[in-house]
Amino acid sequence: MQPVLNIEDVKCVEVALTREGVSVSELMHRAGCAAAQEVMELGGVENVVVLAGLGNNGGDGWVAAEAMHAHGANVTVVTPVDPDELAGDLARQVAQSAVRAGIQPMVGPSRDELESLLETADAVLDCMLGTGFHGDVRAPFDIWIDCVNACSARVVSVDVPSGLSAQTGHASKSCVVADMTVTMLALKPGLLADDGRDVCGAIVVAPLAEQTERLVIDADPVAWRTDLIDYLDVLPTPSMAVDKFTRGSVLVVGGSRRFPGAAIMAARSAARMGAGYVTLAVPASVAYVAQSHLLEIPVVPLPEESDGTISADARDVVAKLAERASAVLVGPGMRTTSGTSAIVSKLLETSAPLVVDADGLNCLSRLTDGALPEFPEITRRGAPLILTPHRHELGRLVGLPSNPPDSLVDQLEAARKIVWSDGGSELVVVTKGTATGCVSVERAVMPKPGPAALATAGSGDVLAGMMVSALAQHGGGVDLALLAAYVCEVHGYAGSLAAERRGTRAVMATDVIDVIGLAQDAVDEHVMYPEADELA
Repeated sequence: MQPVLNIEDVKCVEVALTREGVSVSELMHRAGCAAAQEVMELGGVENVVVLAGLGNNGGDGWVAAEAMHAHGANVTVVTPVDPDELAGDLARQVAQSAVRAGIQPMVGPSRDELESLLETADAVLDCMLGTGFHGDVRAPFDIWIDCVNACSARVVSVDVPSGLSAQTGHASKSCVVADMTVTMLALKPGLLADDGRDVCGAIVVAPLAEQTERLVIDADPVAWRTDLIDYLDVLPTPSMAVDKFTRGSVLVVGGSRRFPGAAIMAARSAARMGAGYVTLAVPASVAYVAQSHLLEIPVVPLPEESDGTISADARDVVAKLAERASAVLVGPGMRTTSGTSAIVSKLLETSAPLVVDADGLNCLSRLTDGALPEFPEITRRGAPLILTPHRHELGRLVGLPSNPPDSLVDQLEAARKIVWSDGGSELVVVTKGTATGCVSVERAVMPKPGPAALATAGSGDVLAGMMVSALAQHGGGVDLALLAAYVCEVHGYAGSLAAERRGTRAVMATDVIDVIGLAQDAVDEHVMYPEADELA
């Protein structure tokens, strides 16, 4: 796994490195050389333009410029001020060194001059604004960024594309769109989510020192980004000695007269993910519709209210069904009523491993008056519990209905409020967004995010069905956060396969269901044989 550090923690690692004998000057030289190496390895690079800012990020650019010049590249550094006028001592020193080595700076160019220069460039190294950036980009960098984005050269950003917050993943109106980002020491959350996914390109981590790995771990990473090999421990052992019961039995409880499809899709997804036996329990008036779509899956009609939602009278029936299931999913399409809230409450009291999704989460919010962290006794149980909220559902769970988390770091913080109040190892919050974090009391695990094609109605119901299926097949004794991340990884790859078949904007949730098995086989193969090519 790759550690992900908050920006403030990265600064602490830098300080710790200096205490271990790696000076700030040495770090800058190593960072610049790492960036220069990546640019030169692009191939076919003769003319390079380095856009250098006023701080240490700009200093990295001057070092890189001198290193590329030494390797025969024709390098021009664009700077807002003369190198002798840079305020920072270290940045000024490395800039002066580059000039002495033969680098010709272009100071404060006009837009036309910069555009003409970029027309001749094979590569552009973006060193304007670093990880400390937030807010709006000011002149002249806003103009420079527009020029870079309009040119045809390959763009490499140092640490973070200028204009992007490395902490939140929110981009300014002016933001470099890079082909590659060479980030120093460790991944940052803003590179992995929201606008970061559009502007970073390929991400390369440059550790800079042999002590870095130890110091980064000591800094308590905010999350861990998974590699495929990490899922080896959660893959079931292949065996021919199985039947439909030993592959796990799933109960899906949900649906309503208004939203029958969500529960149907969740049940189908559970079956496609490999559960040997799936049962769907829905309001009585929905049962015939469900049966017509699910020839292989038994459908149990439940007592219902006049509006077609599950009645509280169904509690005992649902509890008995849960006793016979390896894992239970509650919530898809269920709506939020006193009756459905009673069903969720009853299932939380059972000993069945449980996944709560969609309206099940809204019922949970209703049961706790939007303050789930203040009621840890509700989620504290002896069996696994996985909550799968998107940002708005997560906001409702932690008392932020009108101001839900709007970044990855906010998602992780809100999820941790829930798991830390519970304090047990049987609870995982899968906080869904442009990047997903699977948060347990011990750590947050981040799978590779899926494509934008998954941003479609029903995609979450599909993931919930897959999640409960995996939970049913694995039973206890497994790392729940890692298992949840594995399911998200398969879901993401299924989205990619569906997009290949249907087009990136035409994917519907049912298209994803159809390729779950193919996606799971592909992910499993790459987990077991890591020497194979990475998944697309």
